Amino acid sequence: MKLILLGPPGAGKGTQAESLAKRRGLIQLSTGDMLRAAVKAGTEIGRKAEAIMKSGGLVSDEIVIGIIADRISEPDCANGFILDGFPRTLKQAAALDELLDSKGTILDAVIELKVDDAALLSRIENRARETVAAGGTVRADDNAEALKTRLMAYYRETSPLIGYYFAQGKLKTIDGMAPISEVSRQIDALLGDA
Repeated sequence: MKLILLGPPGAGKGTQAESLAKRRGLIQLSTGDMLRAAVKAGTEIGRKAEAIMKSGGLVSDEIVIGIIADRISEPDCANGFILDGFPRTLKQAAALDELLDSKGTILDAVIELKVDDAALLSRIENRARETVAAGGTVRADDNAEALKTRLMAYYRETSPLIGYYFAQGKLKTIDGMAPISEVSRQIDALLGDA
């Protein structure tokens, strides 16, 4: 099973991807983690990415797709994977479709976690308060202003993927504002026995 979790920052994609990966025996693929692993392994694509990252630049879509291509070819991805943080743009989605097509496979589903922006702000502020109360360090982007900036980027660049995957018949939408266990139950119900 090949899946994408889609939704704005703070919607719970990472939490749900991790839980879903465990329940279904899938591999959670984070583009950031894959980039760091490729750099550490010294692969050809990793060396290209490292040079760009060291200079402070953004790694190109071509390099990210190359890293994904390498990673999904590994044996542990044979049963399927969940893409976490990719694609973020229509161009990346089209490149991913081409990559999967070249490997004779397709995405099974794109699950949109639909959330309320005002509730997201409250969720982020609560997470920051709970982290401080527990003696932890708050992430730099766990504040209302950073979230607003990230939401604007999401709506500008990533939200068009909702229509893209809807047109392909792959989009499944669930209530991302429900409790974590209920969101997990909804995802399992949508995926069935697949």
